[in-house]
Amino acid sequence: MIHNYQFNFQELDISKNEISELLGFNGEEMPEPFGSYLEEACQDAARLCDIRGAVYISENIEFISNNSAFTIDGQFFDAGKLISRQLKKATSLALFICTAGEGISKKSQALLHGDDPAKGYVYDVLGSITVETAMDKIQRQLREELSATGEKLTNRYSPGYCDWSVAHQHKLFSFFPENHCGISVNSSALMHPIKSVSGVIGIGKEVKFNKYHCEMCTSETCIYRNLRSRAEKIF
Repeated sequence: MIHNYQFNFQELDISKNEISELLGFNGEEMPEPFGSYLEEACQDAARLCDIRGAVYISENIEFISNNSAFTIDGQFFDAGKLISRQLKKATSLALFICTAGEGISKKSQALLHGDDPAKGYVYDVLGSITVETAMDKIQRQLREELSATGEKLTNRYSPGYCDWSVAHQHKLFSFFPENHCGISVNSSALMHPIKSVSGVIGIGKEVKFNKYHCEMCTSETCIYRNLRSRAEKIF
């Protein structure tokens, strides 16, 4: 069964201070024109964002003995040892997709590749934090729904991280109707709209919510390193 979610931008209650920190102004007053850019972007976001998500939960799961892979409804996922070990005590797995929508993605890309890349960067960061905050909200709602049964959630893990091949996006999206939530995957396994996320969450009475192992990631420019540190404070 697929659980669907939809939010407007205001429901996410994203702090401008959080966005400021992600833009690199840690504890500092944002200099102009960035302050004006952020005000404009936040006003535009209410119009541009189409925030939707979906979760598919299955109890038909199996973990492979070498602890580097698992199956969901017979579909094989080689997510690597790091992720699989975080999930191995789960009794069910939740696959998720979520997007901030095409509008904010198009706007940020047009500005980044146009005559105002600085403003484009502000829109780009806002789009990233919007989709991650939406997934935080979905994860909180899912946790609250399961709390009556004593079940807990792991952190969330996405293809493309920690040795999990991004090519598995095609397998993950096969659990959802085509273009569900307005998200598609191209031949290179990249999602459209750009400001979209997908992945897996473990569910069970014995699972733990562990911090991300960002120190093991080879990416030096990953905005999600800061976004995920923020999420760990929430949960």
